[in-house]
Amino acid sequence: MTIKRTERGWSGHFIAADYCQFKRNTLLEKGERKIIVSTIGAYFSPTEQKIVTIGFARFYETMVFEAILDDGYWDIDISNKIKFKSNWEIGEMERMSDQKANDMHEAVVEEMTIKLKKGELNVK
Repeated sequence: MTIKRTERGWSGHFIAADYCQFKRNTLLEKGERKIIVSTIGAYFSPTEQKIVTIGFARFYETMVFEAILDDGYWDIDISNKIKFKSNWEIGEMERMSDQKANDMHEAVVEEMTIKLKKGELNVK
């Protein structure tokens, strides 16, 4: 069975994502199973007026969740986080950080696509 991939133009997780300059949200579907890979980063703090970390020593992060239908949209189900092995964080802000975040996101999408195809996903 094929995996349907949909790139979406909004953040998938992080309550202050509106202040993130980097957002990726990819919906993966295999039949009735739907998961979301979400990457955010380059958080511009409105109080500090600069880019700051979004967690302990990281400027970008990727997370994966089961999807839940919410008001006509497939959104993350925060109670159903999915484990993965790929790198999920970037701890530095430099010229190529957005590209590294793109690469990180793509690696997680690839890992999740393979796991979906094989039926090997675990919910945390």
